[in-house]
Amino acid sequence: MKRSRVVVPWHHGLHLRPAGRLVQVAREFHSTVTLKCGSKVADLRSIFSILALCATLGASLEIEVVGDDEQNAVEAVERVFMADADAPDNSG
Repeated sequence: MKRSRVVVPWHHGLHLRPAGRLVQVAREFHSTVTLKCGSKVADLRSIFSILALCATLGASLEIEVVGDDEQNAVEAVERVFMADADAPDNSG
């Protein structure tokens, strides 16, 4: 099992577009990928599950990955948060 922490970088929180990117990334791997925000847990293969976290700007999230390709999976999810942290949030 691999774990990592990230912070929501989007002005509008973890909304539809970044959630969609996370689903695409998670589906590239065989591992089970979850995201935790407080007591809420989301399966990264489910956009509705991610949106139900209601994670706002600056929220601390825990990535948890279990499976054969867990190292690559956790790094890929981290890259979504890091890449978007550097870009302006033009997704409205």
